[in-house]
Amino acid sequence: MAGFFDDMKREPERGQIHIQGVRYMLMRTDSMSIELQEELRKTFGEAGARQIRYKLAKACGMRDAKLFAERLEVEDPVMRQALGPVHFAHVGWANVDFFDESAPQPNEDYFMAYDHPYSFEAASYIDNGIVSEHPVCHMNAGYSTGWCQASFGLDLKAEELTCRAKGDDQCIFVMAHPRNFERLRDEFARKRGLA
Repeated sequence: MAGFFDDMKREPERGQIHIQGVRYMLMRTDSMSIELQEELRKTFGEAGARQIRYKLAKACGMRDAKLFAERLEVEDPVMRQALGPVHFAHVGWANVDFFDESAPQPNEDYFMAYDHPYSFEAASYIDNGIVSEHPVCHMNAGYSTGWCQASFGLDLKAEELTCRAKGDDQCIFVMAHPRNFERLRDEFARKRGLA
């Protein structure tokens, strides 16, 4: 996957950037975190804005996971999921560190707990001196969920428990099947002293 990003072609006269024949676009992280949240909040309220950003990113994560699995001819769900953090890091979303409690499996017992130490969303708030009252990394949560959901063919949900934009030490997320989500989230939060 890392070698994939070595072949970047910029064509500003056509308004295009291609990496290995796949079209990409560059965007300022503040635009995708702070400004987008504010504009959506004006129309849809705080909760609606968060949901839209989460679902938009989830759709992107699902599509990207499918594309890379096909291009690299990877069929194993665990290997498909493993491509996600590499892609995530190379396109500037964040780095991913997994907690030992993680148990990715292709059934309703699926559970992931992870940290995005360099989340673009949290960094945008921090760099602009904005302290949030709640977690802000909705696109990080959505993209990760979409990638993992596409990899395993399983309905999944993610939530950020702690966020650096709130003043927490880490941006910690949990992901699980919706049927078990609250139980697994709460167990992890208690075990880690986050509840």
